[in-house]
Amino acid sequence: MQYQKFGNTGLSVSRLCLGTMTFGLQIEQEDIAHAILDKATDAGVNFIDTADVYPLGGGEQLAGRTEEILGRWLKGKRDHFIVATKAVGKVGPSPWDQGASRKHLLDAIDASLRRLGTDYVDLYQLHSDDRETPIDETLEALDVIVRSGKARYVGVSNFLAYRLALALGRADVLHTARFVSVQPRYNLLFRQIERELLPLVEEQRIAVIPYNPIAGGLLTGKHRHDVAPTEGRFSSQLRSAGANYLQRYWHQREFETIEKLRGIADEAGHSLTQLAVAWVAANPVITSAIIGASRPDQLTDTLAAIDLKLDPALKAKLDDATVEYRWGDAAR
Repeated sequence: MQYQKFGNTGLSVSRLCLGTMTFGLQIEQEDIAHAILDKATDAGVNFIDTADVYPLGGGEQLAGRTEEILGRWLKGKRDHFIVATKAVGKVGPSPWDQGASRKHLLDAIDASLRRLGTDYVDLYQLHSDDRETPIDETLEALDVIVRSGKARYVGVSNFLAYRLALALGRADVLHTARFVSVQPRYNLLFRQIERELLPLVEEQRIAVIPYNPIAGGLLTGKHRHDVAPTEGRFSSQLRSAGANYLQRYWHQREFETIEKLRGIADEAGHSLTQLAVAWVAANPVITSAIIGASRPDQLTDTLAAIDLKLDPALKAKLDDATVEYRWGDAAR
């Protein structure tokens, strides 16, 4: 495993981060979730990402289950890992059980810490941009969380570049804790962040921890457009989340691109999965790519990808084959 400084901080993290949003629904057995954690950390992964709304597709009824599963695994070894979680999504029946208000964030961090069985998280992130709460209120609440020792750093996920720039400026004016990381969607089939977000964070020396490096499994090449998925990220098991993944990726254009990419991978002598993760990691702005799995063996290719060095000609082929996916203005 390789390690890298976390943006403009003194923290170092593994260049692969284990995402846990499958734990508790897509993976119902806790022992399998723990086996995935074991395999990733045995390979040197020291960075684990979760969220209070996980498992993906679980809704309010299951919100928090993933943190509980992770918390039980962390017992007795918390000090060996960088743990990140997120808030903003709806986690309860009350109108204030969501968003980035002072009330919700101060409640949410305590609930996450209780489920994780820890006194602090290393990184506390806004899971999305709450436009209905003044950004100053959010920043001041996060500053309280950092100053109280409940989080070491704060970051954002699914933010447009101009909103992140606004938040950074307001934090400087208010002298509150500054965002040190962004967690955007990024892969060969979604490259929009290259246009504005990545130049901004490079200039500001902010860490980038992208999710979906294999597009929810589509970039494994195992799916066919004319065969409806019955399991995994695109299935009805994940309810509205499965529908969201279908809307993101399940299109004829994407499947045609995958055939081009498969040809490039075959010619290079690598699996498409490895090539997809290696391409994300090859971007010098990327700090740590978030990988996930529903079975331990699915990590084999993604863990190996960090050691795959793309020569410039191969990277150029991948860039050229997917250049059309740079255009657009989606936040997530």
